Amino acid sequence: MVTKPRHTLTYTEPLATGEVSIDAPPETVYRLISDPVAMAECAEELRKARWIRGATEAAVGNWFSGSNRNGLRRWVTHAEIIEAEPGRRFAYRVRTPFFVPISRWEYEIRPEGDGSRVTVTNWLRVPPWFIPLAILITGQSDRAGTNRANIATTLERVKARLEGREWRV
Repeated sequence: MVTKPRHTLTYTEPLATGEVSIDAPPETVYRLISDPVAMAECAEELRKARWIRGATEAAVGNWFSGSNRNGLRRWVTHAEIIEAEPGRRFAYRVRTPFFVPISRWEYEIRPEGDGSRVTVTNWLRVPPWFIPLAILITGQSDRAGTNRANIATTLERVKARLEGREWRV
């Protein structure tokens, strides 16, 4: 597995985190979490994802594009997968289509009994000069609070989906 260096992050402390226990083995959890097209069905702001640059699966160096929504506001992001360790870890860096870094998302999956424990960590990478534009684009001035709430919602949907319960809103 190849991992891109973490020293390239703009901020060293996570912006938002969340975790959940899921009654599914780590390999099953990883298959969903590492598929952005499927995860868009569970996510709060991400509404649609597609593989780009010839990618068709989660692998270090592959890219996907996300169509995001908050109310009437819409925006697109591009993400590069920087860690892809089946059953253990999935991470990607997000940027705007015009190359401004936005964030890093990391999913850690650990065995827990017969199931898994999933921890999501999000780091802000956006340059300070871009923050007012990001607020204008997304409509969110409290990105930390928004991401914490969105992580909790997304993890509950992932848990329900993988445990075979109703999860769609």
